[in-house]
Amino acid sequence: MTNVAVIYYSSTGNVHLLAQAAADAAEKAGAEVRLRKVAELAPQAVIDAKPEWAEHAQATRDIEIAALDDLEWADVILLGTPTRFGQCAAQLKQFIDTTGGLWAQGKLVNKVTSAFTSTSTTHGGQESTLLALNNTFYHWGSIIVPPGYADAVQFAPANGNPYGTSSVSNNQAAAVAEENLAAIDFQTRRAVEIATALNKGLRGA
Repeated sequence: MTNVAVIYYSSTGNVHLLAQAAADAAEKAGAEVRLRKVAELAPQAVIDAKPEWAEHAQATRDIEIAALDDLEWADVILLGTPTRFGQCAAQLKQFIDTTGGLWAQGKLVNKVTSAFTSTSTTHGGQESTLLALNNTFYHWGSIIVPPGYADAVQFAPANGNPYGTSSVSNNQAAAVAEENLAAIDFQTRRAVEIATALNKGLRGA
């Protein structure tokens, strides 16, 4: 069985919806799945000052916090983040920065990796955020599997990013288009398919 870790950060719920859709798609594809959020770094007072942020934090309080074991266990690693000035959120970056030990031991080599994001505006940094995450994947020695234009869903009006699923919230909480959910479903299934084939090939070599 292929193991899939969906690891994300979400403040108001948009990236969470994509992450949950990815986890559901992986399960439907026959994979073993771990859905994990990274630890929050923002002060509680800042969270409480924004009702939609506080509500989402409360609604997802039971989702486990990501650990390095989740990365080592996984055959597929999907990372999700809102964009922060064209880069990933500090919360996800902090988790990434703890992976040095796994990297040094070569335990992230040949993991199938892919990423997804959400922004407030159409040109709010989706592509640069995903490309920034790809820089991490290069260093890990992992195998990046983007959605590309390998399925008709990528040509839907709300989609079209070949680097990874990207949603636009227009400053609404938990407002992901159905087309985006279909896109992350395809992206996840593609990653699982490639990882399963890769594992079979490596075992048979």
